[in-house]
Amino acid sequence: MLNITCRTVGLLGTCCYILWQDGREDCIVIDPGADAASIRKACGGRRIAAILLTHGHFDHMAAVETLLEEGTALVIHRSDALMLSDPELNVSWMIGCRTICPAATHLVGEGDVVDYAGIALTVLHTPGHTPGSVCYEVGEHLFTGDTLFDHGYGRIDLPGGDGAAMMNSLRRVMPMQEDHTIYAGHGS
Repeated sequence: MLNITCRTVGLLGTCCYILWQDGREDCIVIDPGADAASIRKACGGRRIAAILLTHGHFDHMAAVETLLEEGTALVIHRSDALMLSDPELNVSWMIGCRTICPAATHLVGEGDVVDYAGIALTVLHTPGHTPGSVCYEVGEHLFTGDTLFDHGYGRIDLPGGDGAAMMNSLRRVMPMQEDHTIYAGHGS
């Protein structure tokens, strides 16, 4: 059985999700934006098999380096990979810091399936908030990052934002609300 828990972390209230299967000693962390100790506690002693990023903004990846363990995969869309090491691109400069994290170990694209901790998630490329924004789908669960919120969507006025691309992504993802539980990047 798939278990999902959420920790709201950091200055911007980023939703970080921890996923695990019953009977397993490993888990997946999606968008660890801050508060590594709280996230690790929510992992319940499980080894972090993978950290999946929905995009490369600092508020979704600032705790990555602290959470990485030997053998932990770090997954991001190839179009956002450079954001991990560039405070201008990941916009951490906006809050007066220079957040960087290690390079990704696995770059993904549309339709890829990532399988960690016994959980297979399909990658949906949903650009607009950033060029490499993605959603991760597992069964009837959709982790949207900043592509789709309860009452809106992520900003498009930051570096790499694209209003036309966001509208196309929203047209794709919004109908999924009918038969999926949405796990947004903020406000869930």
